[in-house]
Amino acid sequence: MNRRALDPPSKRLPVLRAGLMAGWPICLGYVPIGLAFGVLAQKAGVNPVQIGLMSILVFAGSSQFIAVSMLATGASTLAIVMTTFMVNLRHVLMSSALAVFLENIRRAKVSLLAYGVTDESFAVNHPRWRQGGWDVDRALVVNHSANLAWIISTVLGGVGGQFIPAGAFGIDYALVAMFICLLIFQLKGRIYVITAVVASVAAVSLALVIPGNAYIILAAIIAATVGLIAKRRMSK
Repeated sequence: MNRRALDPPSKRLPVLRAGLMAGWPICLGYVPIGLAFGVLAQKAGVNPVQIGLMSILVFAGSSQFIAVSMLATGASTLAIVMTTFMVNLRHVLMSSALAVFLENIRRAKVSLLAYGVTDESFAVNHPRWRQGGWDVDRALVVNHSANLAWIISTVLGGVGGQFIPAGAFGIDYALVAMFICLLIFQLKGRIYVITAVVASVAAVSLALVIPGNAYIILAAIIAATVGLIAKRRMSK
């Protein structure tokens, strides 16, 4: 039996408190985005139960926004799955960076932690692990308190979306605004600017000649390849 499970509440409370203190800003930030996603998903024809299941099974905000947008335009299942896969490939790098702190941790607990890895939880947990005094239990509290906040807010957005007229409060622009913000926050150097420009040019150009939504995947692959080549040449 897990020794942690036998610890008295007096020993578990500090772990819970530390995790919540570290994770509450993520929860606070997830609420408005989750509500916006729920409303957009409802307008795209996704019911609250399906929204909740998507948030539980996927738990990746940007991918969920993309999936809902593609569903609204009639994209194929394969295009949605492949696009989500490409967008979430960065989680491999984040998980690899966290793996060095997870030696001798049971696989079940590591899997539970991996499920909750997001950009925000990684940004909170990784520096604390490097500084010392952090462990997997505190990280789990961070990850899954944020997960719970996201699930609840998306479902509430889906329930409330039926009472909000389409286009009200600029909700229909929320998806575009979110991706503009994500793009701007990623522009941290010339490599990122080059990759963004290549992605946009490739996406628009391919959209004019390729039917459906396959151009999104192709543009992502082209931009990532060009960015990698440019980074290697500039590093030399």
